[in-house]
Amino acid sequence: FQFDCVVACGGDGTVHEVVNGLMRAGARAVLGVIPAGNGDDFAKMLPPGEPIKRLLENKFKTVDIGRIVADGETRYFANGMDIGFGAHGARNAVSVPGFLSGLPLYFAALVMTLARYPRLRVRLTLDDAPAREVATAMVAVMNGSTFGGSFRVCPEARPDDGVLDLLVADALGRLEILGLVPKIMRGAHGGDPRLKLLKARRVRMQSEAPLLVEADGEIAFEDARNLEIEVLPGALRVLA
Repeated sequence: FQFDCVVACGGDGTVHEVVNGLMRAGARAVLGVIPAGNGDDFAKMLPPGEPIKRLLENKFKTVDIGRIVADGETRYFANGMDIGFGAHGARNAVSVPGFLSGLPLYFAALVMTLARYPRLRVRLTLDDAPAREVATAMVAVMNGSTFGGSFRVCPEARPDDGVLDLLVADALGRLEILGLVPKIMRGAHGGDPRLKLLKARRVRMQSEAPLLVEADGEIAFEDARNLEIEVLPGALRVLA
């Protein structure tokens, strides 16, 4: 790898592609980020300040990276991944008219997803605990705290604590999801019994039906049935 630093100028999808390239090359180069997307969830994990100034100061921090192995194929994520409602929302966001951006884009994708989304049956294993069968509308595995720009799905998540945070939602109906949206945007859903907030270093998800998998806002896998997810602590240096 010929460069000491690679700068991603764009949104979370751009960061995702750059991170995957850096990780496959041995993570020897430092990542710089100039946020210019709709959500910029990964950039929210960096210290506040002018992004160009951060690049010029040449100071960095190490962050964790998530790794997904799906039926033998490997992808990495910087901010988070999910199956179910969020993944279908990410796919629907591509169909939203181009004049919408930011939060209006994500709300439009939310409305489209409410019309049709899966309720999944997944065999879920966290670290060395026994596997359990869950009926769910969504399982999110997060390195950062937000996705979709404003949805604080795992408000206590930190990108440098060596663990992944999970949100496991029950198989909720449309009205239940709509009622929970304001809570999730505030990060105030921790006590809701329909939403489980968990932590793990390794996560395994198995499904007889094919799973659509989103990672950092991008569709990483279309029909995965066996997902092995783990945190790689301090795996990447980021200009911060």
